[in-house]
Amino acid sequence: MLNLKKISSDEKNFDKILENHISNRRSDTSDVKETVKNIISDVRKYGDNALLKFSKDFDSFTVKDAKDFEVKKEAISSSVQYISKKEIDALVYAKNRIEDFSIRQKSKSWSYTSDGIQLGEKVTAIEKVGIYVPGGSAVYPSSVLMNSVPAKVAGVKEIIMVVPSPKGEVNNLVLAAAHLGGVDRLFRIGGAQAVAALAIGTKTIPKVNMIVGPGNQYVAEAKKELYGEVGIDSFAGPSEILVIADAEANPDWIAADLFSQAEHDELAQSILISPDQNLLDSVEKIINKKISSQVRKDIIKSSLENFGLFIKSKSIDDAIKISNELAPEHLQLSFQKSDEYLDKIINAGAIFLGEYTPEVFGDYCAGSNHVLPTVGTAKFSSPLGVHDFQKRSNVIKCSEDASKILAEHSSVIANAEGLYSHKDSASLRKAKAKTNEK
Repeated sequence: MLNLKKISSDEKNFDKILENHISNRRSDTSDVKETVKNIISDVRKYGDNALLKFSKDFDSFTVKDAKDFEVKKEAISSSVQYISKKEIDALVYAKNRIEDFSIRQKSKSWSYTSDGIQLGEKVTAIEKVGIYVPGGSAVYPSSVLMNSVPAKVAGVKEIIMVVPSPKGEVNNLVLAAAHLGGVDRLFRIGGAQAVAALAIGTKTIPKVNMIVGPGNQYVAEAKKELYGEVGIDSFAGPSEILVIADAEANPDWIAADLFSQAEHDELAQSILISPDQNLLDSVEKIINKKISSQVRKDIIKSSLENFGLFIKSKSIDDAIKISNELAPEHLQLSFQKSDEYLDKIINAGAIFLGEYTPEVFGDYCAGSNHVLPTVGTAKFSSPLGVHDFQKRSNVIKCSEDASKILAEHSSVIANAEGLYSHKDSASLRKAKAKTNEK
């Protein structure tokens, strides 16, 4: 029987107990930081030679020339021949839905004129983007699509993809997704060294303007370390789900939903909150009954015992209050008329309304993006989307009359701030306007 952590919001020190349990996932990463810094330093100093060494050491993949890291374009496009029709259909369906969702996010340039002053924003796509796709023990064609499709919709000119490839092997589903997603170049390399190569550039791997995509703690730390030298999407942490359910919810479905998140890795977190004790007991019973039949049962068991949590709430409103404080990556509302509670939800990466909308649909083919803020960052961060691949430039144009007005007010403010060269720059336009009046 699993040793699941259970608490009630009625407990005297509930907030403290909850915070202590949640903070257990925030492990000391000082050793990771040091390792990542050394990897980045080596890539900066030795370029491709460092990549050759790290590939041999970490992925058991030995190549004589760094050019061999790249998968030829023909191999990417021909990969669809080696997967089943059902798999092709599923990938195409997912790609089309992600694209349809992404198109609606795309921003356009705009402007307006007021008192002779034209103001606006010029929206342009980031030119070159690197996408990191996790690999190794599992394959993630869905992550390829979630990262590449919005980039293409945004107008990114070149997408460079990197993926960990133990012994140099890349799954055909991943290659097929890269083909469908419009990936331009693909390299068989992962880890912090791949992030460093994309950010710094080597003779073989081109330097990009932005890096997106989830990875392990070494990948996340490398993105943090290189932020500023290159743009990034977010500081992603371990995945998580929070399910709020009532007495009418299907306990078998909820158990499966908690399993689906826990199987990601041992640091994943699955939380169930309900005002109904019978529902909590039923789900726990089903989990204990079915865990032995799960393919990734060892990972699930570790995840649930270390970080899983069952919370008995006072009500659904109380459950949502707790959820807003936790700001989960995935929030699943498994109860009737859940859409009526949508306005009460403030912090969540993605919100799944109703029992017929499990989190897994968002992972694959509903159309929304599955690259989401984790470990509480949904309080200030958003899901990956087209807007992440677009940047804005402010546009200002003044008529001669408007220049005179702005010169007057700018001179006053610049003088108050003690920035006298600013004042001179503004005053010259004012003087020019006066001269033209004569």
